[in-house]
Amino acid sequence: MNSRLSLLQPYPFERLRQLFAEVTPNAALPHISLGMGEPKHPTPAFIQQAMIDSVFSTPSGLASYPATTGEPALRAAFARWLNLRYQLSVNPVTQTLPVNGSREALFALTQTVIDAGSPGRAKDLKPVVVCPNPFYQIYEGAALLAGAEPYFVPTDAARNFAQDWDCVPHEVWERTQLLVVCSPANPTGAVMPLSEWEKLFALSDRYGFVIASDECYSEIYFREQAPLGGLEAAARLGRLDFRNLVSLTSLSKRSNVPGMRSGFCAGDASIIRQFLLYRTYHGCAMSPVVQAASIAAWGDEQHVVDNRAMYRSKFAQVTPMLAKVLDVSLPDAGFYLWAKVQGSDVDFARRLYALYNVTVLPGSYLSRASLGFNPGDHRIRMALVAETTECVQAAQRIVEFVKSGF
Repeated sequence: MNSRLSLLQPYPFERLRQLFAEVTPNAALPHISLGMGEPKHPTPAFIQQAMIDSVFSTPSGLASYPATTGEPALRAAFARWLNLRYQLSVNPVTQTLPVNGSREALFALTQTVIDAGSPGRAKDLKPVVVCPNPFYQIYEGAALLAGAEPYFVPTDAARNFAQDWDCVPHEVWERTQLLVVCSPANPTGAVMPLSEWEKLFALSDRYGFVIASDECYSEIYFREQAPLGGLEAAARLGRLDFRNLVSLTSLSKRSNVPGMRSGFCAGDASIIRQFLLYRTYHGCAMSPVVQAASIAAWGDEQHVVDNRAMYRSKFAQVTPMLAKVLDVSLPDAGFYLWAKVQGSDVDFARRLYALYNVTVLPGSYLSRASLGFNPGDHRIRMALVAETTECVQAAQRIVEFVKSGF
């Protein structure tokens, strides 16, 4: 067996299951989960209908293997959306590819980029994948299975959870082959400004690493200004070839279709070409019916506006309630609240579940100890994905729980 599998840590939700294994929750209260970031808003009917129509209107649609590149109409839909959202002009043939959700693509892109046999000038050391901390665990797992060493860069709570890139030593940047960023961030909701992108592009130019920009939360935001995207930042800074940059996005959160596993990547044509070669062997072509539904979804913005309005209303009600008892504030974007709690975040989650039957995720499950501390300690992540009334009920229980002193 692949010995690198032994390096993987349990996924946060497996750790949560183990934490709750011997806990009996308060049966007098219905369970409310704020643990998993799985969209619960209804899937728009027109997307479902597009999938149904594809099955019945194209008799041969399921009788042929789909191309890894996807249909031309699908990649054209990606390019149109990038133009509408970011005012970008991309070549749909050479600069975009369909992917089966951002998690699959982030893992596969890491395997494409990392060359474990050529770690740079430090020949006896592994290549490095620089990741945010806290982070989405696929970043770590993909790095380890590619034969790389993850290096975690902590957030600075005093600077709106910005990453402290200045703490990365020169020796680490020299070994870095891939930098993964997430903006809007999971779990903090922070959005990277143009100045931060400019710094990262300069580092990429100096050390030659690829930047993978995870942007799956880009369409859920609470400010008037939409979050800046990686490709958009590159274009503003005159990097129109998007060199060493690949952005990845998904329909899951934007359109409430996590079960479709549909998204796309776009960026540097030379990387996209090599990524396509990898994917051809990887066997990850998107189903024709999913392609048809995806074209419909990327072509409509009204359902995205409506979806965003639901989140804005929900956060406007829940955040002030929780802010009375927890150190928490409205994020820039995303659908998480990243709250500071007194004492152990693990104990907080366990006792809240036992006494009030509400699930939250301990922040330490989403981060690693690095540079002498764990930025997830004493924090919890709350995913406000359920309907507003349910999220408000959960918030009321959390307020009672904190006031009780648990």
